Amino acid sequence: MMVSESERVDMAKWDSSGSSPAFKEPQWMQIQLTDQKQEFNKRQTKTGRRSLSRSISQSSTDSYSSVCSDSSEDETSPRGKDQKTSKGLTDFCIKNIKQAEFGRKEIEIAEQEMPALMILKKRAGGEKPLAGAKVVGCTHITAQTAVLIESLVALGAQCRWSACNIFSTQNAVAAALAEAGTAVFAWRGESEDDFWWCIDKCVGARSWQPNMILDDGGDLTHWIYKKYPSIFKRIRGIVEESVTGVYRLYQLSKASRLCVPAMNVNDSVTKQKFDNLYCCKESILDGLKRTTDVMFGGKQVVVCGYGEVGKGCCAALKALGAVVYVTEVDPICALQACMDGFRVTKLSETIRHIDMVVTCTGNKNVVGREHLDKMKNGCIVCNMGHSNTEIDLASLRTTELKWEHVRPQVDHIIWPDGKRIVLLAEGRLLNLSCSTVPSFVLSITATTQALALIELFNAPEGRYKQDVYLLPKKMDEYVASLHLATFDAHLTELTDDQAKYLGISKHGPFKPNYYRY
Repeated sequence: MMVSESERVDMAKWDSSGSSPAFKEPQWMQIQLTDQKQEFNKRQTKTGRRSLSRSISQSSTDSYSSVCSDSSEDETSPRGKDQKTSKGLTDFCIKNIKQAEFGRKEIEIAEQEMPALMILKKRAGGEKPLAGAKVVGCTHITAQTAVLIESLVALGAQCRWSACNIFSTQNAVAAALAEAGTAVFAWRGESEDDFWWCIDKCVGARSWQPNMILDDGGDLTHWIYKKYPSIFKRIRGIVEESVTGVYRLYQLSKASRLCVPAMNVNDSVTKQKFDNLYCCKESILDGLKRTTDVMFGGKQVVVCGYGEVGKGCCAALKALGAVVYVTEVDPICALQACMDGFRVTKLSETIRHIDMVVTCTGNKNVVGREHLDKMKNGCIVCNMGHSNTEIDLASLRTTELKWEHVRPQVDHIIWPDGKRIVLLAEGRLLNLSCSTVPSFVLSITATTQALALIELFNAPEGRYKQDVYLLPKKMDEYVASLHLATFDAHLTELTDDQAKYLGISKHGPFKPNYYRY
């Protein structure tokens, strides 16, 4: 369910300039952009240029295998299995610790496309702004999030981590994190019971209690709130990056049950535009191709939802020749879709002749049994929203319908008359369940998350109340600036006279909080 604009404005506690009145940039945020390209270019890989290119080539093959094939690993749960790292550590639960070496290579490759975190770690690492922070996290566990986790550790934090999606964990990466000393409880193909067990193992450690939460979807926050209320009250801050999780936080806030400050990273400009729009624009095609080998030209596709994720999906599908329809509840988003050349319709009006349905609303039961019954034979159904609630899977688990597992993350649902639909990743997030996503885009989101944690953890008492906040505009701009050196981009600097004319600081923030990028 989407949060209305009025709700966002009410909940955002930033003034019209887009920054907190009490927010002050730390020294490491005040370094000029001209230094950033030099810092980026100085970074060298441990393996050297030649071995890196070889590793990338090997990684492409192995990543495909690890994402799209489950035949090489046993499907039993590792719970109760005795595993130790080379240093004798046992506080973790993953698939196979022996995969750590390969996982480390994956992480090193991801670092090359995540320049902002590397720069942030270098600049702020000496100050250890997260010293004393005990961060419990629930996100996708991939090479990119591993770079984030290890950056948080380098900034002084202690971390315990579980996965927010049962299909997106890269087992080798989880092994590398465990080998490096991070308490990780996650593996690809967890059951529902495993999922909650892993979260509980992160939170319920006897000698360790979290004081910060980094969540993706709200499941971790919900678990602590319900099962460990005493711990929840002592949390210093929550950072949430998904539509679903943010909506849950707003619900708690409205009911006056949110007893800790929370940062809404999902609605930061850098997250919305780059992770939601540009990332999904590339990764949806990757996920569909890997699982179905489908050709997009001429296909009739319905994209449910025209937010940033929907915009990216529609643009990518249209570019490859698909005929794209859009469903929307928001008249503004619907008008945008019309102006972008898409036909806005109701799902019930077009479902009979559609070849593919993509959901990306953040809502529940967007595709119901009544729609599934009317789909034509061979229709592909998938989800690009965070939660698996967008497709009514419960209605498909009946005795009259047969489920046939045809390949990893691909199921055929067969009707009594022989009709079958193709369901991907059991309705969970397509791109992270069935493919990989660009490291560069995740660098933007991960840096935003790291800065939000630093801000909440170091904020003086009274700056943040028990409410949901947006990231300061200045931080958004800082995250963007850290990535410009990758493109050899050079910002124009305002003159003093120009800055005075616009009524802003020549160093930003450059746009008011109400500005729509």
